[in-house]
Formats: sequence, structure tokens, C-alpha cells
Amino acid sequence: MGAGVRTDDAADDRLRTAGGWAAAAALVLTVSIALHPPPSPVLSEFMGIVADSGTTFVVAHWLAAIGLSFFVVASLLVLTAGSRLTTSPWTLSAWALLPVGAMWVMTTAVAEATVMVEAAKTGNVATFETWQLFAEGKSMGFLALALSVAVIAGAEARAAAATTPRWAAWLASAAAAAAFAGWTLMMVADIMAGGPVWLVSSLLFGLWFVWFGIGLVRAGQTTRQKSAVHA
Repeated sequence: MGAGVRTDDAADDRLRTAGGWAAAAALVLTVSIALHPPPSPVLSEFMGIVADSGTTFVVAHWLAAIGLSFFVVASLLVLTAGSRLTTSPWTLSAWALLPVGAMWVMTTAVAEATVMVEAAKTGNVATFETWQLFAEGKSMGFLALALSVAVIAGAEARAAAATTPRWAAWLASAAAAAAFAGWTLMMVADIMAGGPVWLVSSLLFGLWFVWFGIGLVRAGQTTRQKSAVHA
């Protein structure tokens, strides 16, 4: 057992709670990504998409903000649990980086759901363009989010007490890396072909994270039941 790893019931409860928050976070975020209308690199076209999408655009971004907030809670619980999930410098750093990326993207979601929607509906191009630049800058936090998931899933694939099948964890790690690449192509290199890569990959690793979170909850329950039997 590595140094600093807790084995008491309180630590198991904390990790089980973190799993619940992680599953909820990934589920809500995945739904928001699925609801998000396709963006356009042309400002006028994007304004039209936002204005015409009705409540779908608003709901998608509020869901994203909620899901990302849940990721922050889950990460803080994992970081304070002293469990196997943070025994290496890589996984400890990944769980610490995850809420940073989540908070960056969360501000993007709130800006898009409020100021940008109103600007699109009223045809205020200057306001829309200004906040779009802000949103694009803050959305780079998704790179930190994807990188964190790639490391977390990769570590889970190699873990002796993995909560999901190894193939699923490796697939999620690869999907998170692909999402990182797709986002970079789309947002940094202005290559829109990266958009579909990001979308599909994000949905894949999001679904795995739901599975992973549920697995943490079930593993904690199993540990508690075994402790009760041997008490």
C-alpha cells in the first residue's frame, strides 16, 4: 500500500461519494455536448445559429456549466480521499488539473448561455464578437480537461482494482487524447475537420467516465459490505 493511502471506512465513503459526483458530472456534460448545435467559423452564421436555436442552446450550456461544476466537486473529493486514484504524481496531477480545466470551460458555458444569446437575439454584433473571443479563450480549458481524463483513464486501465474493463479504459484514454487533438485542430489551427473528431471522442470518454463513476460507487459499497462481514 502506497504512502498516504487511507483504508478506513471514511475514505471509502469519500471515494464512493466522489464516484457519484463524477458519474453525474460526466452524464450531464455528455448530454450538453450532444445537444450543442454545430458551430460555424463565420461570425454572422454562428450568430444566426444561436439566435435560431431557441432554448436548446441555452439549455445545452447551462447543463454544461452544471456538469463542469460537478467535476470540480468530484475532483476535490478524490484529491482529499487519499485513495489509489492519486498514488502517482501523474494521477495526482491529473485530478488536480481536472477542476482547473472544468472551471475555465464553465465560465465559457455561462457566457454563451447569457450574454451571447442575448446579443445574438438582438443582433448586437459588437457584443457578440467580444464575448465570443472571451468564450473561445476560456474554452481552451477543455484541453486540460481532456488531458486529465486521458491520464486518469490510462491509469485505470493499468490498475489492479480497476472499476471498468481494461479495454474500456484504454478506449476512453485514446478518445480523450483524440478529443484533445480534435479541439486543437478546430480551435487553434482553424481546421474544422477537427470538430467531428472532438465531438465523437468527447461523447466516448464522457460515457466511460459515467461508467467509471458508477464503478467507484459500487466498489465502495462492496468494500463496506466486506468490512461489515468481517467486523
